[in-house]
Amino acid sequence: MSESRFDLFSFSGRSRILHLTWFAFFISFVVWFNHAPLLGAIRESLGLTDQQVKALLIINVALAIPARIVVGMLVDKFGPKLIYSALLALGGLVCIAFATAQTFEQMALLRFLLGFIGAGFVIGIRMISEWYPAKHLGLAEGIYAGWGNFGSAAAAITLPSLALAFGGDDGWRYAIGLTGVVSLVYSIIYYKSVHNTPQGSTYFKPKKSGAMEVTSKGDFILYLVMNIPLYAALAVLAWKLSPTGLDLLSATVVYAIYAVLATLYAYQAYRMFQINRDIFHKPVPDIHRYQFKQVAVLNLIYMVTFGSELAVVSMLPLFFQDTFELTPVMAGLLGGSFAFIVLFARPGGGLISDKYGRKRTLVSVMVGVTLGYLLMGLMDASWPLALAVLVTVGCALFVHAGNGAVFAMVPLIKRRMTGQIAGMSGAYGNVGGVTFLTVLSFVAPQTFFFIIAASALLVLLAILFVLDEPAGQMAEVLPDGTVQMIDVT
Repeated sequence: MSESRFDLFSFSGRSRILHLTWFAFFISFVVWFNHAPLLGAIRESLGLTDQQVKALLIINVALAIPARIVVGMLVDKFGPKLIYSALLALGGLVCIAFATAQTFEQMALLRFLLGFIGAGFVIGIRMISEWYPAKHLGLAEGIYAGWGNFGSAAAAITLPSLALAFGGDDGWRYAIGLTGVVSLVYSIIYYKSVHNTPQGSTYFKPKKSGAMEVTSKGDFILYLVMNIPLYAALAVLAWKLSPTGLDLLSATVVYAIYAVLATLYAYQAYRMFQINRDIFHKPVPDIHRYQFKQVAVLNLIYMVTFGSELAVVSMLPLFFQDTFELTPVMAGLLGGSFAFIVLFARPGGGLISDKYGRKRTLVSVMVGVTLGYLLMGLMDASWPLALAVLVTVGCALFVHAGNGAVFAMVPLIKRRMTGQIAGMSGAYGNVGGVTFLTVLSFVAPQTFFFIIAASALLVLLAILFVLDEPAGQMAEVLPDGTVQMIDVT
């Protein structure tokens, strides 16, 4: 297939890989969020309390943060074909087990484990980057992420009707179990249908595994700092389940979790040093260097864009209902508009990034995100409903486009570590969701929107003064020791 054309409607060559991979991501998100639209039936079936229902929602996202880091390392080492197939298979088995759970404790454990399937996103980022050249990479990654991400909405739309069709008190079990079966079957289809790279291309792997390679002492310090929020977010989730939160974990258990997280961070820091100890004795040749500040800024952008998306989608229907005195159904439809446009807004962000530059696009969308949330913070009952919806949709366009623009740039930093870089940025998206939802629990919705706007403004400054536009080529070493140069523009 010619590199000059982007043929979305073909099912051969790289287009075939794109369609097979976005659908793998789609299924992973259906499985990850299949319980959310059925929580009413689940609560009634098992006699759960409101606190237990809230706990299931929190537990569902907890493991996704470390999982995206771990899966990023695994995909760089073993390739996306094997890792995506394994993730779908294991996720399908855990999903089926969740559908048969008889107690809250069983459900909580299995829901916690299912958070691992939320790392599927990272795998496809590496797969798509292997098949598409830089000039089409943003659009391809945007389609992959945008269409796959719609899996959560598809679950909300279809699973209640499916459970009703099965009928009876166990209808929800059959609906959820069926998604697990689909994931299992598709894991086999995916493994038999894809290849890690086009024929004749080399799949570059990290020289060492266990932590990301950096190329300077300053980058090592920044790497240490950027890992702290990943563990802090997990500590916040534990705090939410503590006696001062939902009161589902004892203080002793929560303190034990804090101690484990601190120990894990210390061990991770030690592994980071082991992997990168050579940089303290001899400089890395210029041709093999990359700037970790690029990774750090992309992490922060995704924390604001995807993190705010997670938080806003969770609270927007109730905000519309309370502010404009709407029915729950109408509020749900209007609030859902924020998520629905991901189908075209995220690919659009990638396409614009391909055509007009990575940094320029990120600057533009972050200006839009800042202004969009600023306007949403000004919303009150005096606003015409049509204007409120227009502002919400406009803000969502920039948020989703920003998500697409981030991952239009991620694969252009260092090819052999694309999975790890994508994993870290993806994890920061979840960190943002935890952070902003925690903020929302303490402040009014309008203040919540203003805080996101202020965060977006700070990130905009980081883009302007820290982020560099990818240019020229990056170097990777072939198995025979020769250097291959890969275009990034």
